[in-house]
Amino acid sequence: MTGELFLCATPIGNLEDITYRVVRTLSEVDVIAAEDTRNSIKLLNHFNIKTPLTSYHEYNKYDKAKVLVGRMLAGENVACISDAGTPGISDPGEVLVREALDAGIKVTSLPGACACITALTLSGLPTRRFAFEAFLPADKKERADVLEELKTETRTIIIYEAPHHLAKTLKELADALGDRKVSIVRELTKVHEENFETTLSEAVNYYGENEPRGEYVLVIAGKPASELKEEREFSFRELDIPSHMKIYTDKGIDEKEAMKLVAKDRGVPKREIYDALKR
Repeated sequence: MTGELFLCATPIGNLEDITYRVVRTLSEVDVIAAEDTRNSIKLLNHFNIKTPLTSYHEYNKYDKAKVLVGRMLAGENVACISDAGTPGISDPGEVLVREALDAGIKVTSLPGACACITALTLSGLPTRRFAFEAFLPADKKERADVLEELKTETRTIIIYEAPHHLAKTLKELADALGDRKVSIVRELTKVHEENFETTLSEAVNYYGENEPRGEYVLVIAGKPASELKEEREFSFRELDIPSHMKIYTDKGIDEKEAMKLVAKDRGVPKREIYDALKR
């Protein structure tokens, strides 16, 4: 009989945030795949969990995933945990999930602590729609591409950052996005938990003078949709109407539909486009 994979959320700070279900599952599975066994053993010892640990991290995630899938196909149950929070979110767990599903193995996610959601709910910024970016890419080109995309993001943006990179990242965000509202949340669920409500420019100044301490989650206001609409309309108005029409007719769109699209782009009635073309 094939085993199962259990994704077990662990505390992001306060140990009381673990669930009864996670403690029971970690005690019952055959092996626990942990991002850092030295860190995880402290958690297991606290809850008197004796299940064997095996390392599963960024540098062995592909090869080790195949090994763990093999064990599950042989009938063993495997739990996956990260250093803190929900496995599969900004950690190697997503690779193991994909390998397990491709092998026909049942995957169950046991909910619990998650830093991005906890920070979002603390921030006071809109929560209905949000974009989770985790850590920005280290590669310069990829990082620049992501920042360019975020310039027009209207949803609340959530980014993780380590203390030694915080000041640099805030400067890059301020340069790319302008002076947006931001909640800088650190040390979630711990004794020194803090939600610093400010703006990106003020944050750049503050962390230029004060050394960052702890792990950070940045919750940044999205670009107002009305502002984005105005910018879009302005850029289209720089085109004359025949050139604007040509963008759509070159794609095979008929003239009537193209006029509707041009009017929408420019924020004007369709009749105004019709009249301009008939002059």
